Amino acid sequence: MMTTSQNKFEVNKTEAEWREILTPEQFRVLRKHGTERAGTSPLDKNYEAGTYYCAACEQPLFTSETKFNSGTGWPSFYQPIEGAIETTVDKSFFMTRVEVHCSRCGGHLGHVFNDGPAPTGQRYCMNGVSLEFKPAESA
Repeated sequence: MMTTSQNKFEVNKTEAEWREILTPEQFRVLRKHGTERAGTSPLDKNYEAGTYYCAACEQPLFTSETKFNSGTGWPSFYQPIEGAIETTVDKSFFMTRVEVHCSRCGGHLGHVFNDGPAPTGQRYCMNGVSLEFKPAESA
C-alpha cells in the first residue's frame, strides 16, 4: 500500500485525529488511498457554479469552470487550482498511474490521466467523497 509522508504537509494529524473529523469512507479514501465505487458520488453530476474543496482540510482544489462530464462515474476536472494538488506515482494493482493528493494535507483525491479535454488534455478523476462542494455566492 502506498503511504504519503506526514511531515511535508502544512496540515498534519494523527490517524486518530483524522478518524475523528472524517467519515469512515472519507478516511478510507483520503488517508488509506481507497477508491469509492463509480457512480456513487452526487458530485459527479453536479454542474452548479462553485468551488470544490478538500474534505479533510478545506483547501480549494478545483473550480466548477474546469469540471466536465467524463462518463467515468467520478467527478472529473481538466485543471486544478494552481498549487492545490501534488502528484506521485502509484504502482498498485499491477499498473502505473499518477495519484493526485491535496498539497496541504496529503489526502488522496484520485488520479490524473492524459485523456481529458482541451485545453490541458488531462482528466483529474476525483473521488467525490474526498471533495466538498461550496456553491458560488449569489450576486
